[in-house]
Amino acid sequence: MVMRLLAAAAALVSAAVHLKLWIFDGYSDLFVVGPAFMLNAIAGVVIAGMLVFWRHWLPLLLVVGFGAVTLGAFVTSATVGLFGIHEQWAGWLVWTAFGSEGVAIVAGVLAAWREGYLSRDQLQQGLAGHGADLP
Repeated sequence: MVMRLLAAAAALVSAAVHLKLWIFDGYSDLFVVGPAFMLNAIAGVVIAGMLVFWRHWLPLLLVVGFGAVTLGAFVTSATVGLFGIHEQWAGWLVWTAFGSEGVAIVAGVLAAWREGYLSRDQLQQGLAGHGADLP
């Protein structure tokens, strides 16, 4: 449960950074990126709640995907640009979001592993219901 709570906290930190940028730093005025930042803030809060209150593998998958997609979008924006936005690797908000998204990925994977969702037996059980078998 500790890893779930850590992943939930990381998702909330990322959500808070994106909400702050959307409200106070003018990101709400950007064409595609603005709505994406608001969606990110909402998704982070929803996923954090799911991690804490629903003991299922789906919130773990969601938090790993949330961290990976958000981190990937930032790296794309900082390197080649994303929808006309060229971000910089500077400022505490950038590094806070970067760190929290990395923590969300790692904590989500570790929680899935600790809870047995990544075990060979669990994977075989899931596949057996679909007519597949692992060697």
